[in-house]
Amino acid sequence: MANTLGFPDLLRLIDERSSAFCAAVAAAPGLDVQVPTCPEWTLFDLVRHLGEGRRAWAATVAAGPDATGKSAPGGDPAPQEREALLAWMAESTQQLLDALREAGPDRGCWTWWGASQSPRTCGAVARHQLQEIAVHTYDAQVTAGAPQPLPDEVAVDGVDEFLSTCCATTEAWPHEPATIEYHATEGPSWRVWLSADGARITDLTEPAGDAANVSASGTASELVLFMYGRNPMESVKIDGDRVVFDRIIAWEPEV
Repeated sequence: MANTLGFPDLLRLIDERSSAFCAAVAAAPGLDVQVPTCPEWTLFDLVRHLGEGRRAWAATVAAGPDATGKSAPGGDPAPQEREALLAWMAESTQQLLDALREAGPDRGCWTWWGASQSPRTCGAVARHQLQEIAVHTYDAQVTAGAPQPLPDEVAVDGVDEFLSTCCATTEAWPHEPATIEYHATEGPSWRVWLSADGARITDLTEPAGDAANVSASGTASELVLFMYGRNPMESVKIDGDRVVFDRIIAWEPEV
């Protein structure tokens, strides 16, 4: 599926969202507060998760296309004191950005997604990294008491990226065939086809000839946060058979 953001924009927005993440952490009451959208984590846990993950992906990108798995994070462990932790987080982001710039968007890279509709390239890694950082920035902002919608350009690409990377699969859908549509108020729409052939995604540049079994409508930010389980189904407008959504949420295919 086509990216809505070019590689330079992905790198720019990774940097911007990481700065917004650090600002939210700095504004929170403390590192030991619980993250409401990730209740098993404290804010310190969230920062450590995000920082270690970016270091691991930096090492994975740097390892080149012949790597057979995700690399271990390198460098120092996450410090406990907030100022030092924020500096460590900024360095984690910089390692990722440096590795991606060095590699460029077209070089192959190990990824956890296989039979999805996303390529196994450094450009696709950058695209997914932006979404991980953006959603965790929202987590940090909720913890600080000042949640903000995802920026429009991040969110619109985020709907497409989630569907093509995290939803598309060749594993058989274990229920009767169904279709789901997602409609962003910013304009784009997508259809998910669920069948014995798996889940495949198409952009809807014009209305489909038949009605979907169920659809979700909202801003792109609302759709992304719903997809990642940050907001409930009630946060978007649902039309049609909600059981299909219940089933796809419960489905855990290999991608």
